[in-house]
Amino acid sequence: MRRIAALFVMTGGVYFDLPHVEPWDIQRDARFYNGPFAVVAHPPCARWGRYWSGGPSARVRRVLGDDQGCFAAALEAVRRWGGVLEHPEASHAWHLFGLCTPPRSGGWISAGLWDPGWTCCVEQGHYGHPARKATWLYACGVALPSLRWGSSGQRLRLEDGYHSAAERRRAIKTERCQRLSHRQRQETPIAFRDVLLAIAATAHPSTQPDEEASSHAHHA
Repeated sequence: MRRIAALFVMTGGVYFDLPHVEPWDIQRDARFYNGPFAVVAHPPCARWGRYWSGGPSARVRRVLGDDQGCFAAALEAVRRWGGVLEHPEASHAWHLFGLCTPPRSGGWISAGLWDPGWTCCVEQGHYGHPARKATWLYACGVALPSLRWGSSGQRLRLEDGYHSAAERRRAIKTERCQRLSHRQRQETPIAFRDVLLAIAATAHPSTQPDEEASSHAHHA
C-alpha cells in the first residue's frame, strides 16, 4: 500500500499508528511538507469559518484568514503531490483562493475554470460524526468517488459560538444548547478518515513514488 502524508492533523488522533500513514501534527509543521507522498490535508479552520472573528465576546481582534499560511501550504501540497483537502462548509478560504462553491446537495464540480482540482460538499454525519458537520473537499490528481451526498439528518450542535448574548441566553433557557467538546468537533470519524485516505491513495503514480524508490531516495 502506498504511503500517505496526513497534514495538519491532531496529535495522537486517528491518523496516528497507521503503518501506511505519515502524520504531520503541530510539532512537525506541515507548512514545510515537501513530498514525496500524496496527502490528506486538514489545515486549521478557526480563522476561516463563520466565527472567524471569535464572536461578540472575543477580547482579541482577529484577522480573517490569518492562519500563518497553513491553508495555502495545504492547497499547494494537494496540487503538487495529489490528494484531498478538508475544510468546513462555507470556508472563506474557497472564495479567497478562487475556488468554486460546491452545491450543498453534493456531487463533485470543477474547482475553477483554470483550476486542476475538484470540489464537493459532504456531511461527516454520514460517516459517524455526532454532528452533521458539513464539509468542503478539494481534490486534485486522484479518482473522484461517489460519496454519501445530502443531509445526514438532525444531529448535535457543532458551532462553538452564538451571534449574540441574547441568542446564548435563549439557548440555555430552552435547553437547546447541547454542544460538542472542542476535541469532539475537531476529530475526524474513522470511517471518513478511511474515505479520505482511499481518495489520496489513487493519486497518479507520477506524483507519488513507490515504496522502494522512496526508500532509496531517503538513504541516498
